[in-house]
Amino acid sequence: MSSAEAAIQRLKEGNQRYASGQSINAVTDVETRRSLVGSQQPFVAVLGCADSRAIPELIFDAGIGELFAVRVAGNVINPQNSGSLEYAVEHLGVSLIVVLGHQNCGAVSATLDNYDGPGHIQSITESISDAIDEVKDLPGDPLLNAVQGNARRMARLLRATEPILSAAVEAGKLQIIPAYYDFEEGLVEFLEE
Repeated sequence: MSSAEAAIQRLKEGNQRYASGQSINAVTDVETRRSLVGSQQPFVAVLGCADSRAIPELIFDAGIGELFAVRVAGNVINPQNSGSLEYAVEHLGVSLIVVLGHQNCGAVSATLDNYDGPGHIQSITESISDAIDEVKDLPGDPLLNAVQGNARRMARLLRATEPILSAAVEAGKLQIIPAYYDFEEGLVEFLEE
């Protein structure tokens, strides 16, 4: 089993504990916190949404130091969070990046509603709009399709991000996969591409 496959399995097991109310990492003790002062060794990086209900560490029942989480509304990529993920791969040895979309994402919903308000929110909706164009003709729930389509698109874009991420993917050292978190069930679905 590759390290990425082992990481996926570990995430699935943690998510099952979380969804069933059997979390084991709800509190991190002082000793663990102090043991991580000098370094970190996360087993996975997660590009997730900033939504306060979609906390990767809780969803995957992970303790302090286990996930390298990058969060931004709509789990969109930009130079800053791409650089953060490059750091996780290049310097921390992460072999898996999960792009985690979630049920009822407000950023995706705003994009579907053609948000045109003040401030920088529109920079997020502009990043999501191509994903919506890709799934607009699919049957079913437009918001669900758009959230999942956005996670897939961001994963594709990250796999093509040069030079670090694309090279690691090409060399077989990195997998980047999309996923979808369902609030009601508490479960994460790793999406097919």
